Amino acid sequence: MIRGAQLLLRTGAALALLGVVLGAFGAHALKNSLGAEMLAIYQTGVQYHLIHALGIVLIAILASTQPAWKRLIMAGWLMSIGVLLFSGSLYLLAATGVRALGAITPLGGLCFIVAWGLLVFAPVRIPTREQ
Repeated sequence: MIRGAQLLLRTGAALALLGVVLGAFGAHALKNSLGAEMLAIYQTGVQYHLIHALGIVLIAILASTQPAWKRLIMAGWLMSIGVLLFSGSLYLLAATGVRALGAITPLGGLCFIVAWGLLVFAPVRIPTREQ
């Protein structure tokens, strides 16, 4: 496995592990301490966290089989940043109630969108002068 894909796989797996831990924490420890609105915000963070952690793992596996598709590694790292910004801001918003943290969330969403867009175009060859 190429080094970039290997690091991305470890990152995706670590994020998936953290997503499961945070999901369980929310379901058990926060269930009675957060109001319904804040718990829903927290759960949205967990949902996007886990979906994109699995996306990162799949991208890493694909990148190890298709090293010429350079956009894959970039997509994986953008998803990683998206998890930190999107889900992280929702976790903090739910825990603190500071609504200003919601301003960070769209930046994470933008990272997700760009990452998925890169994945759409990953197999497209970019013409070079030699072709």
